[in-house]
Amino acid sequence: MPKLVSMPTVCKRRGRITLHTMYLQSDKQSVFVFPAVCFKNAKQFEQAKDAYLKEAEYHTENKALFHAAKAIEQAGMMMKDLKKMPEAIQYIEKASMIYVENGTPDTAAMALDRAGKLIEPVSLEKAVDLYQQAAGVFENEDRLRQSAELLGKASRLLVRLRRLDEAATALQKEKNMYKDIENYPTCFKKTTAQVLVHLHRNDFVAADKCVRESYSLPGYSGSEDCVAMETLLQGYDEQDEDQVHRVCNSALLKYMDNDYAKLAISLKVPGGGVKKKTAKPPHGGAGAPAASAEDDDDYEGGLC
Repeated sequence: MPKLVSMPTVCKRRGRITLHTMYLQSDKQSVFVFPAVCFKNAKQFEQAKDAYLKEAEYHTENKALFHAAKAIEQAGMMMKDLKKMPEAIQYIEKASMIYVENGTPDTAAMALDRAGKLIEPVSLEKAVDLYQQAAGVFENEDRLRQSAELLGKASRLLVRLRRLDEAATALQKEKNMYKDIENYPTCFKKTTAQVLVHLHRNDFVAADKCVRESYSLPGYSGSEDCVAMETLLQGYDEQDEDQVHRVCNSALLKYMDNDYAKLAISLKVPGGGVKKKTAKPPHGGAGAPAASAEDDDDYEGGLC
């Protein structure tokens, strides 16, 4: 183990000696690559980070911006290994800006996506920001499928954070993108997610509007998703707790993405709702049918 730890220092010393013998500035860039890798392999992450940043400086001086960004991103990964997540994300965000400047926006978006995954266990808020940044980069490049997928990640986290107004906005944008690329089945699922979010916002009108607007989507009217949402909205409007519970616990909603499935399971009708009375089995005699009819009269309007 001591041999392994001392190796990066040896590598770096050799690199410095080599620098004196090099004539081309571009050759100097590679001098810090080997020490950075040695430090990384030896788990000397702080020194590896410094070596990667030094490498990035040389790449920047030679206007090799893509390689500079790669080195900065690697410096961020060293901070990740040191459990210094905020610093790691700062380096990756900086690298993504350089990728865009260099004309490689796809690489920038993928770096931001990776950063979002890294920070998600630590800060959902920052992960949302990174996913939205990445989605914006892809959208600017007319890569709508990739942009919509990243917006989907952001939408789910916004739901988890109970930032439902923002989640509703993100879902609408996401749905519009899937509509533009004619991925209509996914639009159906996004409509269902929208309805759940709006009902948790106590905005029945917005939920109903989402379904009505979706009638224009090819294949939506009469589909399983459509019927489920119409039934849910009817039950919610009539404060029919049984009907709402039945839809929200159906396989269609239970097997959605986990954050939306939780919205479905936890949905309550306003005012506590009502439960339909179960008809008691007749005990004989003429009184039983009369009691059943009486029950029907009590609940004819669907309200207590």
